Amino acid sequence: MNPFTNLTSRFVVMAIENIDTDQIIPARFLKTTSKAGLGQHLFADWRYQADGSPQPDFVLNQTGAQGAQILLAGDNFGCGSSREHAPWALVDFGFRAIVSTSFADIFRSNALKNGLLPVVVDAQTQRQLFSLAEEEPDTEITIDLTSSSLQLPDGRQVSFPIDEFSKTCLLAGVDQLGYLLKQDMHIATYEQEHPLRVDTAIQEN
Repeated sequence: MNPFTNLTSRFVVMAIENIDTDQIIPARFLKTTSKAGLGQHLFADWRYQADGSPQPDFVLNQTGAQGAQILLAGDNFGCGSSREHAPWALVDFGFRAIVSTSFADIFRSNALKNGLLPVVVDAQTQRQLFSLAEEEPDTEITIDLTSSSLQLPDGRQVSFPIDEFSKTCLLAGVDQLGYLLKQDMHIATYEQEHPLRVDTAIQEN
């Protein structure tokens, strides 16, 4: 996955609370083990009409959503089942960050493993962003992962929480396995320096 450092982008507003993973990617699309193409099914039941044509008033079908890499959502985003396909679909559509006042724990964990940054802000900041989107739809905000902060157009910076391991992986553009593989040389050196460690443990048992 691509490293995440600074992201400046317009944002798409979906001011709905408790958006669950079945709404993000309905269960009928979970048969695939490939991430490619899932973006076309993102929010499928809201995004398309019964005949498969786009729902004209749905936000992702509007011109302003094209190219936006940040989704601004209501509270408790990503609740429901633990399906990893939810962040897969969001990333495949083009989102790199989701801003909300809270996230379901499992969704948050899955998102971080897949290069999608969940940004938790306070309710006041969320309301300010909602208002900005109404007043100036092309407004851009900046997310600086290095400083763990979101910068608003008025210059105000809002810090958001992220654990150091996830932050390290996102900055390097690697998942957990990729991080371990990068430590291969250090692991090999450690094993060479402790050749009797495994044998000793066996003898003791």
